[in-house]
Amino acid sequence: MPEAVFVFISTNKVYGDAPNELPLKELETRWEYARPEDYDGIGETCRIDRTLHSLFGASKAAADLVAQEYGRYFGMKVGIFRGGCLTGPSHSGVELHGFLSYLVKIAITGGTYSVFGYKGKQVRDNIHSHDVVRAIEEFAANSAPRRSLQPRRCRENSVSVLEAISKIEQMSGKKNELEVCGSEPHRRPHLLHLQPRKFKSHYPNWRITVPLDEILRQIIASQSARTGEPAAR
Repeated sequence: MPEAVFVFISTNKVYGDAPNELPLKELETRWEYARPEDYDGIGETCRIDRTLHSLFGASKAAADLVAQEYGRYFGMKVGIFRGGCLTGPSHSGVELHGFLSYLVKIAITGGTYSVFGYKGKQVRDNIHSHDVVRAIEEFAANSAPRRSLQPRRCRENSVSVLEAISKIEQMSGKKNELEVCGSEPHRRPHLLHLQPRKFKSHYPNWRITVPLDEILRQIIASQSARTGEPAAR
């Protein structure tokens, strides 16, 4: 059924460590792009070959390409959504994936958060699951073949590990214990902003509705409810 809409949830890990090739500058709590032309971050044209992915990232890149091929070869309405930190109150983060959720878990339940390299200044954009679903709905209602899309807010919802820790401590009243470990795996860029311009140009009715602080409030409230802790301030 070529008229059917197919959505593949890909990942920014298809870019591997290619984003690390952009020159950066070190600020007090985060890394930042050094050149003005890089300010908006990584676009869908960033290469996904000749880069170190990890086996997980390579498997995602392979599936991403297969989905693209179905769109091109059969003219199907395929949308590839290259997400990154997709999160929300039901997110069950673990040490190397879902860092906002995992940071809150460690803060609420106690324990030590391990900072893997880059001084904790690595930066990621975050998007609430509600806004991800809305983006998919917009694509499904107004779809076209073989698009690679990045429905992200970028800078407005970006945060470094250090900045996230500070926010969570202020909002939850709980302090994170930190342990600085060895080097960060190469597949994890210092800084990864994904440009949303292409998505917004095709789907102008879509916008972010849940800002970063509200995402954190929801995650803190959800984690507190699970553990029986008092509600976050």
